[in-house]
Amino acid sequence: MKLKDKVALITGGSSGIGRGICHAFAKEGAAVVFVGLSEQKGKRTEEELLKLGCNALFIQADLADRSKLPSIVEMVIERFGKLDVLVNNAQSSINVTFEETTEEVMDLALNTGFWSTFILMNSALPYLKLTKGKVINFVSGAGMIGLSKQASYAAAKEAIRGISRVAATEWGRYGINVNLISPIANSPGVERLQVEHPNAYNKMVSLIPLGRLGDCEEDIGRAAVFLASSDADYITGQTIMVDGGTVMVR
Repeated sequence: MKLKDKVALITGGSSGIGRGICHAFAKEGAAVVFVGLSEQKGKRTEEELLKLGCNALFIQADLADRSKLPSIVEMVIERFGKLDVLVNNAQSSINVTFEETTEEVMDLALNTGFWSTFILMNSALPYLKLTKGKVINFVSGAGMIGLSKQASYAAAKEAIRGISRVAATEWGRYGINVNLISPIANSPGVERLQVEHPNAYNKMVSLIPLGRLGDCEEDIGRAAVFLASSDADYITGQTIMVDGGTVMVR
């Protein structure tokens, strides 16, 4: 029960990696508040967590609506009285070439990924100071190695990496840890890739030294549990590559 009595806020928790994190946190004793766009998927995940005995709350929200983001944190405080862990996992983007990347395409990635992360971090800061809390932001190897057709996605993820390192430097004096996870997992998006573009999928898997995709809960979720727990109290400002060795940071 590494997260017993902890309260966590997780974005994009209705499916995929976010859902895996919710389940992993629940099994370690955390109360879980998660945000998602789809009410149907969110309610389904909420029911799963409640069956595990987790004190769970689903918040339906569009993270691209910046004006509503501070109220999400306030809902957590109203329900639980504190916030120990903030996980910024949600991200939407459209994969097109650099030439085809319009301002609208870039705005989608920045609004759902970068801006939501930035605003939620600032909104959560007063409460994280009180708990000496943890922030876990999600990034991607796409920005580190420059994957084709990932301009907006890479831009959002590298912007998140930048502000996370600054926050780690500035917030260390409050006892707050800020770290990043860069995953590869069997998320719904990857499953669609397997069906729609099997050659690209097979190539991606072939480049993973461990020879398999990560599991959303057992691999990515467990890594998030580690960073959220006291086991990671002396780790901050780091990008943890949970990708089977695909990108080896030097």
